[in-house]
Amino acid sequence: MSSLSTTIKFPLINESYVQPTGLFINNEYVAAKSGKTFKVISPINEEQIAVVQQADDKDVDVAVAAASKAFQTWKFTKPEVRARLIYKVADLIEQKKDLLAKIEALDNGKSLVCAQWDLNLVIQYLRSVAGYADKADGRTISTGADYLTYTKREPLGVCGAITPWNFPLLMFAWKVGPCLATGNTIVLKPASATPLSNLFAAQLFKEAGFPAGVINVVPGSGRTCGGAILHHPKIKKVAFTGSTVVGKGVMRDASESVKKVTLELGGKSPNIVFQDADVEKTVQNLITGIFFNGGEVCCAGSRIYVQATDEKWYNSFLAKFKEETEKLKVGNPFAEGVFQGAQTNPEQFQTVLDYLKIAKDTNLKVLTGGHRIGNKGFFIEPTVFYDVPQDSQLTREEIFGPVAVLLPFKTIDEVIEKANESEYGLAAAVQTEDINKALYVADRLEAGSVWINTYNDLQQNSPFGGYKESGIGREMGLEALDNYTQVKLVRVKIVKPEL
Repeated sequence: MSSLSTTIKFPLINESYVQPTGLFINNEYVAAKSGKTFKVISPINEEQIAVVQQADDKDVDVAVAAASKAFQTWKFTKPEVRARLIYKVADLIEQKKDLLAKIEALDNGKSLVCAQWDLNLVIQYLRSVAGYADKADGRTISTGADYLTYTKREPLGVCGAITPWNFPLLMFAWKVGPCLATGNTIVLKPASATPLSNLFAAQLFKEAGFPAGVINVVPGSGRTCGGAILHHPKIKKVAFTGSTVVGKGVMRDASESVKKVTLELGGKSPNIVFQDADVEKTVQNLITGIFFNGGEVCCAGSRIYVQATDEKWYNSFLAKFKEETEKLKVGNPFAEGVFQGAQTNPEQFQTVLDYLKIAKDTNLKVLTGGHRIGNKGFFIEPTVFYDVPQDSQLTREEIFGPVAVLLPFKTIDEVIEKANESEYGLAAAVQTEDINKALYVADRLEAGSVWINTYNDLQQNSPFGGYKESGIGREMGLEALDNYTQVKLVRVKIVKPEL
């Protein structure tokens, strides 16, 4: 074993693996130029998992140089060759799927159930985007018989990506997939809290046959490593997923060198329940909407609007939601039957606790939950407050944890107005058996995704992204190719030949 790897044991199960800890640049794991490292802490028990090399601006320079050199060849690589390599890496990830899910659970704190869902979508998405490699088409334009006018889509060059800690490998795939499929190269900074799965997966790209420099993974701090990516003049595009506050800063910093920017930011998504909904299915949709991944989901259905024209039905619905929520098992992700694991880092854990205190101080009604679990690890009870005012701080602000507010409504116009009364617009949902009502409301919701009788139902060929302050651009689907290509016009003057 080299000094740039370490053996890690998983808790509760008799398994271990070798984790790369170096920066992945030019198809090799290397030490940081500064010699600096940082500790990776498990949210399950607050103990050190590994020590990882810490990239700064000098390492980003080296990675960008490698990516720039690789781009000169990669951009002319045939689309079918790029597709074949992406299919191959998807196959390799599938072979390592169980191990990668365990790495995610250990590093992020999410349950194995959630991590396995992530890995399935990672594999499905990489295969989907591989199929788009030869479909970034241009068009011919009718401009008269004396001209041939056409457009072509070309790659941008070296792209930068800064990904979050809530879905480490999924966000990695969402950035890397369309970037490489369209002929770009990439320098990616994973979140400092959760770099392990990205570093492990990087070697699979080399094994699949990707040329050196096409993909580079450089863990480091947001200020130094992330800042270097945003300001680097040779990086032509930046993809960022994270909070709206940080996203605004990303836009400002990237503008200094006129980069293309896509942002997938925060949310405070409404999940609307009508009295004609199937109660059993709807309650499970609410649970998936807010408690999946410990509520650390940008599109989480954290504002639940429930029709309350029939008080008896309303109270019965609350009782059913409470009953099913309290059945959820919270704890060590490696324990059998756990649905909700730990919050990912101490800062976010404290943020959620602070919101629970605000709820207590403002006398919000507790349907269930509201407390920390244990005194070791970052575990919080699945929590629901009910009959919450529209102007409550918990209604307006993104909590990013297993906390939902439930608000009653009586008319369609009322709930549409309340649902849209937010700076965010990432997602929304409608729970009803009346398709006319569902489509009427869906058409009027200001959100990038609207789910009907489901929630968090992402699909690899369908675009995902936000309205308003929830972001710019789309992940997945054909729309993702727009983020990584630019249009070139070619116009040819045709002169009648003389024989």
